[in-house]
Amino acid sequence: MATMTLDELVAQLRAAYKERLASVVLYGSAAGGDHIPSRSDYNVLVLLESFDSARVDASSSVASSAVARAWREAGNPPPMTMTMEEWRRSADIFPMEYADILERNRVLHGVPPFAGISVSPADLRLQLEQQVMGKLLQLRQGALLAGTDGKRQTELVAASLSTMMVLFRAVLRLHGERPPGDNVATATRVGTLAGFDPAPFIRAVRHVRNEERLAAAEAGQVLGGYLAAIEQLSRHLDRFSPS
Repeated sequence: MATMTLDELVAQLRAAYKERLASVVLYGSAAGGDHIPSRSDYNVLVLLESFDSARVDASSSVASSAVARAWREAGNPPPMTMTMEEWRRSADIFPMEYADILERNRVLHGVPPFAGISVSPADLRLQLEQQVMGKLLQLRQGALLAGTDGKRQTELVAASLSTMMVLFRAVLRLHGERPPGDNVATATRVGTLAGFDPAPFIRAVRHVRNEERLAAAEAGQVLGGYLAAIEQLSRHLDRFSPS
């Protein structure tokens, strides 16, 4: 896999967008201190003064496309690219993402773009409930396809853990709490608030960290507890009323 550092990314973005590049912000686990090498990726927000969608064949568009491809080939999602105007008016439709960016960020280029940006608890609860239910349905489908195959059950749990931690951190923010940097502490606290046993998630964290690999023989039990906990979390969010 190709490699590309954050400094190289910023340099290429500056070359591609020139004076239109307003800010480059690293956010998520890499900015929050809980980044897991070889598993966690680097999430980057790119804010432009303007974006000319009508001229996708222009030289700057070709250059920016090459940057996005190189960043993805290095194992990261393409930069989330918005105009400053879009950034200022979209917190209501992406409250989970905005809450994460506002809390865990490192400005790599330009002026910090956070002044005047806030997240409504009502917007956050609505998106969070939808995302949790969507993940529950997806995991149920995966469990049906995996059957009793312990290897596939293990892969399903491991692949979903990162998303579940994103959702858990949003749950804590909804409750007015700052998520801890450690995933075990995060799962434990969310379990207390929502009324479920966090043990399956703690077991998944230990597996992903290579502290104790999940054996195929126990994967079914862990996956079952995983699903039961998400069902309870969905019920909790449905009843929750932000103050």
